[in-house]
Amino acid sequence: MERVTGIGGLFFAARDPEVLARWYADHLGIDPAPESYGEPSWRQEAGSTVLAAMPTDSPHLGGRGWGVNFRVRDLDAMVTQLRSAGVEVEVHDEVYPNGRFADLVDPEDNPVQLWEPAGVDSP
Repeated sequence: MERVTGIGGLFFAARDPEVLARWYADHLGIDPAPESYGEPSWRQEAGSTVLAAMPTDSPHLGGRGWGVNFRVRDLDAMVTQLRSAGVEVEVHDEVYPNGRFADLVDPEDNPVQLWEPAGVDSP
């Protein structure tokens, strides 16, 4: 069976796409989408990716039809960086077998989760 090799993009509606793209670049280090085919796209590090269908009322989706989870190397450093920039971040009290998590929202109230992998998912 032929299989996909990864996620090539995540596309979602935004009231102000340029401002939101800049926020993701400034706070999470995700380069904006290239403006031409000759420019490179943001490259993620290899690692685990979960694609999970969830009930429409799942708290993981924050009332939206989608949610994004970004892997980070050092959750504490990322949380400190975000908080120093005025971004509210809630770190989960529980440490799970697969790692640690924190939740935040982007400027358009889209849910964002940060994940520091552990166990079989750690680098």
